[in-house]
Amino acid sequence: MKPMRTILLSLLCLSTLLPSLSLSAANLKATLKLKTPGNVAASYNLRTEGNRLFADKALPLDITLQQSVNGDDDIVTVNITARQNTYFNLAFAMPTGLKNGHSEFFLPGLWYHRNLRSPKQAPNYGVSKSWTFREDRMSTPLASAFDAQTGKGISVLRVVDKAGCDAQVQNTEGEIILPSPTSVGYVGFDDSGNETQLTFGFPYTEAPKRYIRKLTLAPAVEAFMPMSAGETKTLVWRIHRLEAKSYGDFVTKVWQYSFDQMAPKPLPTVLNPAAVKANLCGYFRNSYVGSHPLKYNSGITILTADCKPSGEVQIGFCGRVLLNAFNEIEYGDAHHDTIAAMGHAILDSWLRQGFSPKGYFHDFINYGSNPAKIDDIHSIRQQSEAVYAILHYLNYEKQYGKKDKATKQQIKEWETKIRHLLDNLVALQKEDGHFARKFRDDGSDVDNTGGSTPSATSTLVMGWKYFGDKRYLQAAKRTMDYVEKNIISKSDYFSSTLDANCEDKEAAIAAVTASYYLAMVTKGQERQHYISLCQQAAYFAMTWYYTWDVPFAAGQMLGDVHFHSRGWGNVSVENNHIDVFVFELPHIIQWLAGQTGETRFQKMHDVITSSLTQLMPTEDHHFGIAVPGFYPEVVQHTTWDYGRNGKGFYNNLFAPGWTVASLWEMCSPERTVNFLRK
Repeated sequence: MKPMRTILLSLLCLSTLLPSLSLSAANLKATLKLKTPGNVAASYNLRTEGNRLFADKALPLDITLQQSVNGDDDIVTVNITARQNTYFNLAFAMPTGLKNGHSEFFLPGLWYHRNLRSPKQAPNYGVSKSWTFREDRMSTPLASAFDAQTGKGISVLRVVDKAGCDAQVQNTEGEIILPSPTSVGYVGFDDSGNETQLTFGFPYTEAPKRYIRKLTLAPAVEAFMPMSAGETKTLVWRIHRLEAKSYGDFVTKVWQYSFDQMAPKPLPTVLNPAAVKANLCGYFRNSYVGSHPLKYNSGITILTADCKPSGEVQIGFCGRVLLNAFNEIEYGDAHHDTIAAMGHAILDSWLRQGFSPKGYFHDFINYGSNPAKIDDIHSIRQQSEAVYAILHYLNYEKQYGKKDKATKQQIKEWETKIRHLLDNLVALQKEDGHFARKFRDDGSDVDNTGGSTPSATSTLVMGWKYFGDKRYLQAAKRTMDYVEKNIISKSDYFSSTLDANCEDKEAAIAAVTASYYLAMVTKGQERQHYISLCQQAAYFAMTWYYTWDVPFAAGQMLGDVHFHSRGWGNVSVENNHIDVFVFELPHIIQWLAGQTGETRFQKMHDVITSSLTQLMPTEDHHFGIAVPGFYPEVVQHTTWDYGRNGKGFYNNLFAPGWTVASLWEMCSPERTVNFLRK
């Protein structure tokens, strides 16, 4: 007989808030499906008799349900014992007391409001009012619903196995029999009936579609777990009810609750910040391209298999050319390293040839085409990121750089160009304070949506701090007026990432960063107001970051190298993989913890900073990357691929330019503080 495996499944409910809907067997609709190889699964609606669950015919499983009380929580434990070999899928549907059509939903890192900013090729409420997702798609394995009219909300949280596992399957759609155990279940919601229901079960089911790659929905899947005669399983969830003033307040409370329940712990530190930077220098040394008019560290469309430089250049976003050039200069000067010369060569070339006729930076150049192609569309995000990098560089040169005549002249030329660009941005700002997401060199809009507006805030604050021009600070405050009214107050963080137009992590981080910068340069009630906005946005940003370690199957690279997903962030509703996009976020949430007393922010800071460097390619261990220092980007932690390879692996193409810049900033927590306090 095979050794017994135990998977704990309990249901806990804060029933004192809504006693009429306290958890009982009668509240749950339980469905058991049994699969015989080669045949369609048989479905059985289960009923209760005492503490046992029965169907209308004899089953190969004995299922008992026991209830107990722990404080305000009802605990329900379901035990399953197999009397003969079988394959099963157990599903629950729970009424919420929320009226159909009134609910908004929150599945951390995957679903916000109703996901209606996404097109029909991605999961959203317009495609279906009922969805179930495998748990490893979510930063916390939780589904929740909220009715703003009544202020009532409810969530279901899977209590995951500490020693999780997954199975590699031959088939990926329809009814599939798992070849080995998995600990992955599912959660979701059903808003198609008269009353909103939360759904959950084990093993995983994804319906009505699976989301398998960017803007690609595929047929549903329903997995069946093998159970041997004599084997026993115990299966566990928590159901939590709460009241909230708004959707944003609901998300905040659910995150606080789920963080406390999951209690993620930092990983043992392997690399300290100095070691992280020393290893990332491998990227600088091996990615430098000096054969074109504009010099750069190659940072996008690179193969993980060889890491050879590409002809595509992106000044911000995925490439972060100017910020990495400054990092090279700062590090090279401090360590007497020749990478400083590379950084200077890059910045010199952009000073001479990196600007458009109207004075904007070139956002994207493709030297792989003949002739080289320069994109004539600008984005407020990339322009802001470029100015941010140069202002840091200029501040550094004034404090620590050479004092010779040539250097002073170069600084003066940079200042002239950056002031002109900042003046351009002030002129571009709309009456309500927002910036168009994308625009042409003549200032005409290409995409007038305002989701990327907070990208400009920190740059404008820095412009005021460096040049002393109050117009820049006034423009920055106007951006926050827009962000507060249209993004933070509506809990609608969207369109900051440039390769999707949906709810995304980077939009929340941009709002956090923007309000932080203004809090750092204001006083009194105004400062407290910006701190409050920063805290509200930070809760949303935190929901994207994993509070648990998703399981992998044997043979999946990430599992084989003992990768832990806690502390990594899902990307967006449309891009369902994890990455190391943090930049200044860790030290901002640490600062917020001190300002607000929210200790969870400090704890999450510790998890994030301990976790994000664990895939560092070094001379001793490349972690699937050809060259040390080229930090991986598209980390595929669930049944998703960005084009190649799938769960447990990287995509074949990646953009290490921004991953290097992000980790470098995480390891430079005093950089911005020193700039703003000068």
